[in-house]
Amino acid sequence: IMLPRCAFSVCHVFVLVLCLSSAEDFDWTKNDHSSFYYGTFPAGFSWGAGSSAYQTEGAWDKDGKGLSIWDVFSHKKGKIQRNETGDSSCEGYHKVKDDVSLMKELKLNHYRFSISWPRLIPTGIKSDHINEKGIQYYDELINHLLENQITPIVTLYHWDLPQVLQEKYGGWQNISMVNHFNEYANLCFERFGNRVKYWITFNNPWSVAVEGYETGEHAPGLKLRGTGAYRAAHHIIKAHAKVWHSYDTQWRGKQKGLVGISLSGDWGEPVDISNQKDIEAAERYVQFYVGWFATPIFHGDYPQVMKDFIGRKSVQQGLGTSRLPSFSPQEKSYIKGTCDFLGIGHFTTRYITQKNNPSGRSSSSNYFTDRDLAELVDPRWPDPGSEWLYSVPWGFRRLLNFVKTQYGNPMVYVTENGVSEKMLCTELCDDWRIQYYKDYINEMMKAIKDGVNVKGYTAWSLLDKFEWDEGYSERFGLYYVDFRNKNKPRYPKASVQFYKRIISANGFPSQREVENWRRKAVETCSSSNQLLAADPLTSHMEMVTEIVVPTVCTLSILLSAIFLMFLLRRRN
Repeated sequence: IMLPRCAFSVCHVFVLVLCLSSAEDFDWTKNDHSSFYYGTFPAGFSWGAGSSAYQTEGAWDKDGKGLSIWDVFSHKKGKIQRNETGDSSCEGYHKVKDDVSLMKELKLNHYRFSISWPRLIPTGIKSDHINEKGIQYYDELINHLLENQITPIVTLYHWDLPQVLQEKYGGWQNISMVNHFNEYANLCFERFGNRVKYWITFNNPWSVAVEGYETGEHAPGLKLRGTGAYRAAHHIIKAHAKVWHSYDTQWRGKQKGLVGISLSGDWGEPVDISNQKDIEAAERYVQFYVGWFATPIFHGDYPQVMKDFIGRKSVQQGLGTSRLPSFSPQEKSYIKGTCDFLGIGHFTTRYITQKNNPSGRSSSSNYFTDRDLAELVDPRWPDPGSEWLYSVPWGFRRLLNFVKTQYGNPMVYVTENGVSEKMLCTELCDDWRIQYYKDYINEMMKAIKDGVNVKGYTAWSLLDKFEWDEGYSERFGLYYVDFRNKNKPRYPKASVQFYKRIISANGFPSQREVENWRRKAVETCSSSNQLLAADPLTSHMEMVTEIVVPTVCTLSILLSAIFLMFLLRRRN
């Protein structure tokens, strides 16, 4: 597939008023979508790829691992596309050496993965039991990475809460999670902290809160509309702060590591630059997304706009207090500043316009209606895979500059960025992914030129894997995984060659060279593509026998019957 590059009209120049005063080196009024910047990244810039435990490990019930909420959720009929599960996924649990050799081939500086809480502590409660076989698995992975000069960046929580904690306490709806999570984190610091120097407490807590406890699309599948997401987020923020303080007081002195959090956020751009309400709605969109977690962590409290909007709508509903919980003065000072680096996961952008959602005693407000906005997309934006993921590279630079302006230019690691495809047939020549990486990485380079303190970039993801409620229907991997083969073999896509060249050159040396990389990457995959050419053909043959053949047979019978009737009539 070759997707046309999106052409943008020059008249689309937008401004984010709030940031104008403090951003001297980034002009929010300019939005030049077409220019490409040739140059290199700062020396020591770290290049990586990522994964998560439930999405890649498999071995869901092996070697003493406890059940996670995703093990239980994915086994419920109708929750996941085609009722698929992560039971075996990529079999990463059994393929540590194979996968590290792929990373070495890619010339990665770091690998971001997550630890499965129930693999280490089956019930989630440390005093119950520690599973040494789980510890052994992560020991092996960490050691193997270090032997190959690849830095481990470890996420403590990538959505797989131990099921016992969900059943016993209601999961993140309950304040008791804060202490259980802290005990689990301390176990990880104790066992792995002598080798792991980069820790991420939570990956994309927005998704945990909203999709886990508000819409129910993700595990544990609860639909506590209007309250569930806010309560879960409140406890997650407290848990993050507690773990940061634990590391700071008990481990930092001897281990010399860093603790951060990874927040995901789309960029929101106002639809109409002349409309103050659209400008405010776009600001609100980003504050309800990234600001919800980042503002307490950097400034000690929720964004004022969240407190105002949710508070007002709660009053209109006749509630005595806001549905957004509040932090005490002691909690505010305890939470503020608990971030050594900020992880940013980013995939796409939306145009935003003001939209009033009525709220009164009869209407039930929720996270989405609380924001009073509508999200729009430009039909010209390429959308190769996930229905939510459009390629809008310029939004990435704007989001990174927003983070710099709002939070005092923290040290940033891009922890997730990539694109999926939704294809029935196998395609190793992923030209659209090459285009996506090229454009997004270039916008990140421009952000660094703007003065944003970005230290590393993580391509999402190393392998095709289980995509949550989408099952295996969406593929984000640099490496193709054949899920129908029980050995789950990996095959490099063209994007592997292209990304590897960006890493080797530490950027984009010249137009001629970058075009050359692309041509060579597609040439290599065209020959290796023959390996997989039989797969889609087989499924096509099955379709022909199942659908076409019976149809042809039926038509033949019908035509024969009509012909016979015609002959009989003529005889009569």
